[in-house]
Amino acid sequence: MSISSDEVNFLVYRYLQESGFSHSAFTFGIESHISQSNINGALVPPAALISIIQKGLQYVEAEVSINEDGTLFDGRPIESLSLIDAVMPDVVQTRQQAYRDKLAQQQAAGSGSGTGPQGSTKNGEGAANGEENGSHALANHHSEMMEVDRDVEIPQSKAMVLRGHESEVFICAWNPVNDLLASGSGDSTARIWNLSENSTGGSTQLVLRHCIREGGQDVPSNKDVTSLDWNSEGTLLATGSYDGFARIWTKDGNLASTLGQHKGPIFALKWNKKGNFILSAGVDKTTIIWDAHTGEAKQQFPFHSAPALDVDWQSNNTFASCSTDMCIHVCKLGQDRPVKTFQGHTNEVNAIKWDPTGSLLASCSDDMTLKIWSMKQDLCVHDLQAHSKEIYTIKWSPTGPGTNNPSANLMLASASFDSTVRLWDVERGVCIHTLTRHQEPVYSVAFSPDGRHLASGSFDKCVHIWNTQTGALVHSYRGTGGIFEVCWNATGDKVGASASDGSVCVLDLRK
Repeated sequence: MSISSDEVNFLVYRYLQESGFSHSAFTFGIESHISQSNINGALVPPAALISIIQKGLQYVEAEVSINEDGTLFDGRPIESLSLIDAVMPDVVQTRQQAYRDKLAQQQAAGSGSGTGPQGSTKNGEGAANGEENGSHALANHHSEMMEVDRDVEIPQSKAMVLRGHESEVFICAWNPVNDLLASGSGDSTARIWNLSENSTGGSTQLVLRHCIREGGQDVPSNKDVTSLDWNSEGTLLATGSYDGFARIWTKDGNLASTLGQHKGPIFALKWNKKGNFILSAGVDKTTIIWDAHTGEAKQQFPFHSAPALDVDWQSNNTFASCSTDMCIHVCKLGQDRPVKTFQGHTNEVNAIKWDPTGSLLASCSDDMTLKIWSMKQDLCVHDLQAHSKEIYTIKWSPTGPGTNNPSANLMLASASFDSTVRLWDVERGVCIHTLTRHQEPVYSVAFSPDGRHLASGSFDKCVHIWNTQTGALVHSYRGTGGIFEVCWNATGDKVGASASDGSVCVLDLRK
């Protein structure tokens, strides 16, 4: 048997990523020099660490319950152990001796009562079975409580599962014009899925391989594709990777430009509305505005004191950025200092989003708060405290002034590791709906184009579709992996979702 520290570190790193601990994964990856290992991550299946731990646990259970000749120890069934029990010193000898002592006590008690050891053992088994049945009954009751109603469950006939990625799929995004879905994965590829011919139940995919120059040749970077965004015309796709490069691709899958000025992984990137600039945020503590036509960096903004996690455009040349340094900077192309700095969060700021008019900025943080900021003042307009764990992401509804749905009220959705989604009336600063059907951290939320529905994706493998006016669950789908991202197509009749098992699913919500 051969185990290297690099292999152990890589499996731990992947486990942290798959469990949603992206910032911990990044820190661990830097300290353990994951980027310098020769392990091809595309070949390592999801949940590899858990799988090998389970096999080790089964081996210890066999050691406890099976004699060297292969017979069951004292005729009893294989004993189930917890992971902590299994790592205790002398667990085999201790468990076997405890069973011998228990058996001796039962035999002694049986002799004293005149019932005989066999009868005593049966009573013991009956008690154990009763407790076990009670546990199963409780588990089944809990399962039934959380079971989705049949009338909202999306049938498999309305779900298309796209296979091709060889590792977890972190992100997906619909083309704003065509029926194309882009996805980015840990297998160092992005893919463009053509779903316009899905009447036959099929789809075609373009594989966008993220390569680096090494020894005069293009070789796979073996780095995660962590961000992607279509331009407003739907002609170009920008991707960001852990290899430190941003790339621009045509919708036909051809590489148009490689943008290389960051000194480490890229966490986020966005096109501006005009389509002439791309904005990126990196672990090197900087944000960069790129000229989309030339691929050159227009300006690099070195204002954060820790990795920049998210960016969002306010206008075609002004943007906001957030960081693990707990600060939010508003910057403008051509200015050598931030136009505005917002401070108030007490932990890293995970995401920021401008409202449709660009007047209010929402931010969410590991400090479990959601804050609303205005360029007219330094302190936050609202400090919304309702979630009980970290808030991972936020989205504004496409409603209210400046949108295609001006008569509908503006809302903000927040997704948290407390397994809930909340809908907020920002004008009043109150929560109007708490959506509680998820059982694991919620990583993504997305409003339908008309703002009437909200999709949410969680690591419980479920995609839920909610009515934003009533808070009612109207559709639900259970996939095969934890959900990292959900998104709506431009017409609002399909939802895409990317998952930890390498799958991408498309839900058809048409009647």
